Amino acid sequence: MLKLSLVSSGYDDVKVLFDISLEVNQGETVVIVGSNGAGKSTILRTISGLLKTTGGTIEFCGQQIQNTPGHSIAQMGIAHVPEGRQLFNKLSVKENLLLGAYYKKYTKDQSEERLDFIYELFPRLKERLGQNAGTLSGGEQQMLAIGRGLMMDPKLIMLDEPSLGIAPKLVTEIFMAIEKINRKGTTALLVEQNVIESLELASRAYILQSGQITMEGTGQDLLKSDLVRASFLGF
Repeated sequence: MLKLSLVSSGYDDVKVLFDISLEVNQGETVVIVGSNGAGKSTILRTISGLLKTTGGTIEFCGQQIQNTPGHSIAQMGIAHVPEGRQLFNKLSVKENLLLGAYYKKYTKDQSEERLDFIYELFPRLKERLGQNAGTLSGGEQQMLAIGRGLMMDPKLIMLDEPSLGIAPKLVTEIFMAIEKINRKGTTALLVEQNVIESLELASRAYILQSGQITMEGTGQDLLKSDLVRASFLGF
């Protein structure tokens, strides 16, 4: 579904990614694990058109998309849930969700059907539909950000640090929701510092260090790796 071949990118004159190659197959949950500053968010921002490549190609469903405008990439079926959520804090939970479906031009019945799917996934959101997004807890805001991305019924959802700054109990709920989203047919690409939970969830995973892929394999294989254990788990 998604293929990066020797992709390089960065910010202005600062190069962050160096010849990144990775693949995401339809139906997978693929995780990119790395320490803070390794370039994980830069990969997602480059795929979604927020950053331009300085080399390499990005293919989505057989079509090259590198340097395509972000709104066009969203219309192709890639939803990007950014780090920090970036919600519209003064709008209600429901208003934020409906904005996620802006490109789809749903009928009222289609919109309600998609909302029902989000409510089933995150019952807390249904309890807070009229509440302003800015008054939610961190975990609830992350649920809303994921729900907003899912409202466009994407082929691929990209999640940037969904566990960051969230209470452990809600982290578990969010990872369970990601697993459920995947089981229902949405392919997922996830970047995370939460190594154990994300690798347990992953079909496959990549290790990113200093803007380069240094290892890849199944989630379980990487959990058993001495390098991963030493670099990220401290033992």
